[in-house]
Amino acid sequence: MATETSGGSHSPKGLDLALQGGGSHGAFTWGVLDRLLADDRIEIKAISGTSAGAMNAVVLADGMHAGGREGARQALSHFWKAVSDASRFSPIQRTPLDRLIGRWSLDASPGYWFFDIMSRFFSPYDLNPFNINPLRTLLLNTVDFESVRATTSPKIFIAATNVRTGQAHVFRNADLTPDVIMASACLPFLYQAVEIDGEAYWDGGYMGNPVLYPLVSETDPNDILIVQINPIYRDEVPRSAQDILNRLNEISFNASLIKELRALALVKALVDEEGLNLVKYREMYLHRIHGDAELRTLSVSSKLNAEWKFLEHLHDIGWRTTEIWLQQNFDHIGSHSTLNLNDLNS
Repeated sequence: MATETSGGSHSPKGLDLALQGGGSHGAFTWGVLDRLLADDRIEIKAISGTSAGAMNAVVLADGMHAGGREGARQALSHFWKAVSDASRFSPIQRTPLDRLIGRWSLDASPGYWFFDIMSRFFSPYDLNPFNINPLRTLLLNTVDFESVRATTSPKIFIAATNVRTGQAHVFRNADLTPDVIMASACLPFLYQAVEIDGEAYWDGGYMGNPVLYPLVSETDPNDILIVQINPIYRDEVPRSAQDILNRLNEISFNASLIKELRALALVKALVDEEGLNLVKYREMYLHRIHGDAELRTLSVSSKLNAEWKFLEHLHDIGWRTTEIWLQQNFDHIGSHSTLNLNDLNS
């Protein structure tokens, strides 16, 4: 593991982070965060997260509160190892052939297909009437939520989708509980809606994956770094039923992010080109780290693969990708955007 990069006598550059959800692919984001935390030239000021991004956010905040940068790095590593350990006895596992040829997909797993087919005929209220979710227990055992609620740095924004209104609801530091994180990660075909203060919530990815507006209106840094784990572009049109479902998943979980990015671009254009004077407007610099080259090759089923070797693999991709991004873009933080919205189409 690399050591911290010295920032010398200069003040660290502030970054707001926007972390997407995507099941175990969130281990890619773990790698990104690990590399950012290892660089003392950067200060993480706020995090907006959804689903796996929400889990990364609260684990980082808890670790940071307890032990600074190194505490956050250790907390993230401990959390993802605990996720892997909890999955060892799951019926959803790779087949021996998949292991032999090094394929991370669960597409051939009998357990995966059984639960996938069952979820199309029965709801989680039928299949899991007692609403058992081991992930909630894991969060309780690994995250001190009182600590997260007490801290103000980094600011945390967690999105969940209100089932009744269809709108995104954003929970902030003082609101955070295990149920909030479960709501942000609640896939409706797998889990019952999470009830919080009389409202039912599903996965935040449907309406905000992640939400950007709190980072624009409620934080100080001008730089937002989006960590994207759901590929936007694919070269080929899907033809198999599984590939079609995979592509629909990617499109739906990127739609809200793209809309927010285009809204920010429109506001910037009105200010820069039309001379519109917006009192509350401040210059925003947008950046993006993604692992499209590697993550595009993974099917949607691999988001349920929590083998430690796979999580380490994703972490290493995230670390390397961030290392390259920092080498190319660190000097641009605080001066201009490195994300061109046209790049979202390529």
